[in-house]
Amino acid sequence: MKIAFVGKGGSGKTTLSSLFIRHLAANEAHVIAVDADINQHLGAALGLDEAEAAALPAMGAHLPLIKDYLRGANPRIASAETMIKTTPPGEGSRLLRVREDNPIFAACSRTVRLDDGDVRLMATGPFTESDLGVACYHSKVGAVELCLNHLVDGPDEYVVVDMTAGSDSFASGMFTRFDMTFLVAEPTRKGVSVYRQYKEYARDFGVALKVVGNKVQGPDDLEFLRAEVGDDLLIGIGHSDWVRSMEKGRPSRFELLEADNRMALQTLQDTAEDSYGLRDWERYTRQMVHFHLKNAESWGNEKTGADLAAQVDPAFVLDERRTGAGVTAPA
Repeated sequence: MKIAFVGKGGSGKTTLSSLFIRHLAANEAHVIAVDADINQHLGAALGLDEAEAAALPAMGAHLPLIKDYLRGANPRIASAETMIKTTPPGEGSRLLRVREDNPIFAACSRTVRLDDGDVRLMATGPFTESDLGVACYHSKVGAVELCLNHLVDGPDEYVVVDMTAGSDSFASGMFTRFDMTFLVAEPTRKGVSVYRQYKEYARDFGVALKVVGNKVQGPDDLEFLRAEVGDDLLIGIGHSDWVRSMEKGRPSRFELLEADNRMALQTLQDTAEDSYGLRDWERYTRQMVHFHLKNAESWGNEKTGADLAAQVDPAFVLDERRTGAGVTAPA
């Protein structure tokens, strides 16, 4: 299942996403962790030192490889150069699976060893010197969207994405790629303002959204959040000595995380699993096509010199039953 953590800058979304990833690994789940925030902090939150985090391969730098691999033998896509971030799969496309090995994972992911298991970590990559002043970071996260559009995941597989801050996720269709979106909000007016904006933008797209209150200091904070977000409030999380030590670079073993916080993380997992059971693959595919056609008309056709609407395979529906039949097998 695909899970996103969103929230305003400084809300603690990266910290909570890293805790959730550790929790899943401790529960022996198969996990791909994706840092889709241009400010790359997820690696450090998972225990990488500064040099290791800086050495993570950038997905944005491997976009030609990603496009060429995913295109496969799809006859509707004339070349990798005509693929854009929203290009949907069709018959002949190569699909990604959480547990497989493939050239994209080999180039763009690294294994991170946690206390209780390993996870694959992928990152969009930071701005380079050549990007400064001329590039938009959405060109970086486009590599993540393209991979999510071609990824088939099952109920016991997790793709956890630490998203860009605020409502910038709506600059593409990536916000519809998730079975559950956890919005991390502090118990302040600024903290809940991103929730209101996110809720409004996502209203017509069936986005499953739950609020995780962070930095909650007592019942008054919970009451404030409940009054502001209503039934969308899932849980509140308070101070953690374990997290404080982790942020200093001196984490203890994950099994020593406070019991109430372990229970909160289990609540997140249970909620995500319930949401996965409601996944509508036809709607999921239809939304891919919707945003692809919008991007094609807005800028894609002009940029590529091709009619990108012709890339849409009207009979294709992405779902977990696609294990290779009619789809190019991984190299």
